[in-house]
Amino acid sequence: MVFTRNRAERFIDLMNYAFVCVLVAVFLYPFWNILALSLSTPVGVRSPGLRLFPFTLSLESYRSVLRTDAVFTGYINTIIRTLAGTTISVIVTYCGAYALSKKELPFNGALTIFVLFTLFFDGGLIATYLNIKSLGLMGSRWALILPPATSAWHLIIARSLIMSLPQELEDAALADGARPFAVIFHVALRLSSPILAILALWSAVLHWNSWFDAMMYLSSRDKAVLQLVVREILVGASEATMKGSILSTQETTSETVRAATIIIAIGPIVFVYPFIQRYLVRGMLLGSLKG
Repeated sequence: MVFTRNRAERFIDLMNYAFVCVLVAVFLYPFWNILALSLSTPVGVRSPGLRLFPFTLSLESYRSVLRTDAVFTGYINTIIRTLAGTTISVIVTYCGAYALSKKELPFNGALTIFVLFTLFFDGGLIATYLNIKSLGLMGSRWALILPPATSAWHLIIARSLIMSLPQELEDAALADGARPFAVIFHVALRLSSPILAILALWSAVLHWNSWFDAMMYLSSRDKAVLQLVVREILVGASEATMKGSILSTQETTSETVRAATIIIAIGPIVFVYPFIQRYLVRGMLLGSLKG
């Protein structure tokens, strides 16, 4: 049987497509404007009108930013933080979620309620600062990596997905003589690739975009992360950070340099996200099957 669509249905579809296109344009234009601005010359920046493309293509702003020691150091520190923090976060979260997913775990219900309790109440900024100080982590990179190692939300999502995995596979592996750790690494982990990708993406985005904790706990400029350097460039809080030359060249302006800094800062996440996006929806759907 062939179903035909009448004019009203086709008109509604057309309006929906038009609305989505307009919405995409509204969301995309700010990013596109920053990209065009970063590739423009000072003459192009001063030109009036809607900026869709750079009037004269120039990469001098990117050269000026990448030649700055603070930006290069911040990039290295952010990469170290993101890689180490993401690895630790995925390991800690998955191990905790796997344990909570087992009903034979002693006090399983009480532990799950305790984890859920932290979704609604936390110690706050002052308590966190005092805790970091009492642990001797002030001025250390570990102050940026250990506190966000896991969260209640990540634990609950991972726990729900692990509970949806077939228990028969683990039982069969145990019956064949596999040890518990072998079951985790050879059975459960192989079936948990969607949630591992989600945890890695969430953790990587968190570490890559964070700057407030670095401002609070780190005093050395050699350990400053990229987002903290970007913030200082955008708000103009520390021109000494840019060695006094990055905003004063004849081929760049403060607007083009700031735009180039933004593109450089968000570039890795923008490029990595499309490759992990296919796991995002799949993992969220699997993680919502059981609570």
